[in-house]
Amino acid sequence: MTIDNLNDLKQFFYQIFGTEPTKIQPIRADGSKRRYYRILNEGQSVVGTINSDYRENVAFIYLSRHFHKLGLSVPEIYGEDLEKGIYLQEDLGCETLFDKIKAIREEPGGYPETLIDIYRNVLDDLPYFQIKATSNLDYSKCYPRSSFDEQSILWDLNYFKYHFLKLVDIDFDEDALEKDFRKFTLFLLKTESQFFLYRDFQSRNIMLVEGKPYYIDYQGGRQGPLQYDIASLLQDGKADIPWDIRDYLLEYYIKAVSRHTHICHESFLYGYYGYALVRLMQSLGAYGYRGLYEGKSHFLTSISHGIQNLEVLYGKASLPINLPELQGVWDRIIATAELRDMGKPSHDKLVVNMWSFSYRKSQPRDLSGNGGGFVFDCRIIPNPGRISEYEHMTGLDTPVIDFLDESDEAQSLLKNIKSIVTQAVEHHQNRGFTDLTIAFGCTGGQHRSVYFASQIAQHLNKQSNIIIQLHHRELEGA
Repeated sequence: MTIDNLNDLKQFFYQIFGTEPTKIQPIRADGSKRRYYRILNEGQSVVGTINSDYRENVAFIYLSRHFHKLGLSVPEIYGEDLEKGIYLQEDLGCETLFDKIKAIREEPGGYPETLIDIYRNVLDDLPYFQIKATSNLDYSKCYPRSSFDEQSILWDLNYFKYHFLKLVDIDFDEDALEKDFRKFTLFLLKTESQFFLYRDFQSRNIMLVEGKPYYIDYQGGRQGPLQYDIASLLQDGKADIPWDIRDYLLEYYIKAVSRHTHICHESFLYGYYGYALVRLMQSLGAYGYRGLYEGKSHFLTSISHGIQNLEVLYGKASLPINLPELQGVWDRIIATAELRDMGKPSHDKLVVNMWSFSYRKSQPRDLSGNGGGFVFDCRIIPNPGRISEYEHMTGLDTPVIDFLDESDEAQSLLKNIKSIVTQAVEHHQNRGFTDLTIAFGCTGGQHRSVYFASQIAQHLNKQSNIIIQLHHRELEGA
C-alpha cells in the first residue's frame, strides 16, 4: 500500500467529517487484497478502505446502500472516491461471530444455548438478504458476475482442481474429472436461483455489536440459489459446529425461509448438499492457494477441518447423479492421513526449520503451520568460495569451517544471530508456538550459508524441547 493511498484516505476523512484524524490503525484482513484502517478522532471511529478493484468497490458500495435503505444490519457508507479506490464506512467494532465461537470453545461444557441463539438470529436475518432485498436490486452492479451461473460454478470447481488437488498431489484423470464437473454443474443449475446469494456468508463476516449480528463482505454477492449461503455458514471449517447442531440449524433455516417463500423440503436438501460440496471444494482451493502456494501456513489447519467436513457431507449427500471420477477424488482425499493431519502439531516441542540456500534461487518458504521467522544474508562476510583451495568445498568441510571460525566479521555476525534466535526460541516456547523457520542465504548456498545454518543448529541443539530440522537446500539438490 503506497503512502499516497493512505494520505488520500486521511484527506477524504477530513473532507467528509471536517476534522483531522487523531489516529489511524491498520485492521488485519486475512485472505483479502483490500486494506482496512480504523480512523479515529475525538468521539468518532470509522473504517477506511483502500482497494484498487474499481468494480468490486462499486458492488460493495451499491449493495451496502441498498441493504441499509431496507433496514438490514450492514455498515453505513459515509462516502467514497471510486477513482482513488477509497471509501469510509461505519465501524462495527472488532468482535466477529468466529471470535465468539473461539472464546466459548475455551470454556468448559458443551455447545452453549447462547451461541445457538446467535445462530438462530443470523438464520432469521438471512432470508431478508436472500429474498426481501431482491426487490429493485440491480444485479448488473454485482461482481464479478451478475449470477452464480454455469461459469461461476466451474470456476469454483477448477479452483479446487488447480489450487488443491494438484498442490497436494491427489491422482485424477483430468478429462474424466472435467466431465464430472460439467455433469455436477448441470445438476446444480436445476435448483431455483432467483434469490440473492451472499457468497461468503460465514462466521468471520458476521460482526457482533452488543450481541446483535451485523453483516459485512458481501461484495461478491449475485443472483443465485438459497442453499449456497446456508451451506457456507454451517460448513464453516474452523467454526466446527457439532453435526447434530448443524442438522438442527439447517432445519431451523428451512422453516425461517419458508415464511418468505414456498420450498420443497426434499428438493431443497438435494440442492443443499450439492452446493455444500461445491462450497467446500472452493474453500479447499482457497486454503491450498493461501497455505501451500502463498506459504501462509496458518491456512493449513483449515485443510484438515475441510476434509473432516468432506467426509461427513459426502456420507450425507446421497446425490442422485453418478460422478465416478469426482467421487473417487473425494475418496482419495478422505483416505490421505497427511491431509487430515495437516497443520496439526504431532508433539509438544518447538520445531526449528533451519535452511541454507542460494540467493540465485528463491528463498525457502515456511509451510510449517506457524509462519514467521528469520532470513539472514550471509553475503556481508568474506566468501571462502572465492579462494581456489576452498572453491569445491562446502561449509561442512573443516578447512572452510576453520576459515570462518577465524574471521572476525563472521564471528561478530554469528554472535548477534545467536542472541536473536535464542530470544525468538524462548518467546515461541513461552507462547506455545510449534514452529520457527530460520534461513541463511549466500551467493551459491555452498559455503557461508551452510556454515551459519550448521553453527546455529549446534547452538540450539543444546536447548531442551527443541527439534532441529536442518536442510542445506543447494547441497541436497532440493
